[in-house]
This record gives sequence, structure tokens and C-alpha cells, in this order.
Amino acid sequence: MSEALRAFLASARALVEDLAEEGIDRIEHAPSAPAARDPGASPARAPAPIAETGESPSRPTLDEVRAVLGECTRCRLSQGRTQIVFGQGNPEAKLLFVGEGPGEQEDLRGIPFCGRAGELLTSMIEKGLGIARSEVYICNIVKCRPPNNRTPLPDEVAACRPFLDGQIEAIGPRVIVALGKPAASLLLGRDVAITKIRGTWHEYRGIPVMPTFHPAFVLRQYTPENRRLVWEDLKAALARAQDRPA
Repeated sequence: MSEALRAFLASARALVEDLAEEGIDRIEHAPSAPAARDPGASPARAPAPIAETGESPSRPTLDEVRAVLGECTRCRLSQGRTQIVFGQGNPEAKLLFVGEGPGEQEDLRGIPFCGRAGELLTSMIEKGLGIARSEVYICNIVKCRPPNNRTPLPDEVAACRPFLDGQIEAIGPRVIVALGKPAASLLLGRDVAITKIRGTWHEYRGIPVMPTFHPAFVLRQYTPENRRLVWEDLKAALARAQDRPA
């Protein structure tokens, strides 16, 4: 079994344990040893990929991951949110952008990166890279707005991590762009200084990761140098996602 699969199953099992604590004791899934299928039939999918045997689970869909998330109350962030901000974009995107958490406008509208930082990110994608925002997928490491837009706490990030992992598994992106320190630290598995690691390639479960500055940081320090650095990072990410030289 691959290291990526082991990591995904660990997150899935943690999610199942969480559901069990809420009184949900069964999730329908495809048989572990299916009989011969009609070649034209679609394989059954599980709301949360679980493998009690050594067989590989089927990939979830984003709708299935969202359904398991439900009206989540797994951490304190649920107490102050207007709504969950799950994610937006192409479910088969080559580029996945992962940020920190919803802000005020995102919390009100239920759409990630729709405030001032989102406008800048959209401009970077559409005017800079020359692709529609709808061609990529955008989400955050936590799905509810932290109070006063503070950095998510470790237990809040841990509560949401199975759903981020589910999104990554469902989309299967070629490249992940980590926007800012919290997203980069989670995906790289250690506390990082974004100014030191941005622009350098890393991996998460076998997927190339490009850390770069969060658009909110660029707005606060709107210098030609910072804009140039982010532009170079995004160009490199797109080139790798399209299997061409940067």
C-alpha cells in the first residue's frame, strides 16, 4: 500500500471515529469483493473512503465529502460562522489553491476568496495565468471563519483536515498552491516561514506543492517585488500542472 493511501486512510478512519461519537454507526460503501460487473455500470462510491481490507477505496466525489462534513460542529469555529465555506471550482482541476480560512465576505456568501484578497487571487489567475478561475479549485484548510480572521488553532485545523484531504483525493490535482504560512505549514507537516520556502517545490501525498504568499499579505505589502515573486510562483505551478517547462 502506498504512503499516500496510508495517510488518506488514516484521515478517513479518524473521520469515522468522529461520526461514531455523533451516533452515526454505519456508512454505505461498495462491497469489498464485488462480483463481476456490467462493463457499462458505474462503480459504487462511498461517502467516505474506508478500507477495512487491503483493497484500495474508490475515490470520493466532492459532493460525498461535503455530505459527510454536513452542518459540522466538530470544533469551536462552528459557533461563530454564518455558513460553511467548503470550496469552489472545477472538480477535476489541475491546479488546487489552498488558503487559510474564510474571511468576512466568504462567511457571508459561502464562497472562498471572494473578498479583496479573493479579487486579487482571481486577477492573478485570470489576467496573470490566462485561465478562468472556474478552471481551478479553491478551498481553505478550515471551512468556517475564525473570529476576527485570526489564524486557525491546531485543534481547529485537525478537525477540518479529513475534509481537506477528502477534497484533495476527490480532485486529484497535478499541483497544489499553498497560499500563506498556515496552509504551507499544514501541507509540509512542519512550521514554516513562508518568506523562506515560497517558490520552492515540495510534496503532499505525492502531489507537487508550490508555497507562495497569501493574497492578503500581498495586499498589505503591495510592492513590485512581492507581486513579481507570486507571479513567478504561479507561472511555475501552472507550467508543472500542464507538463511543460516553466
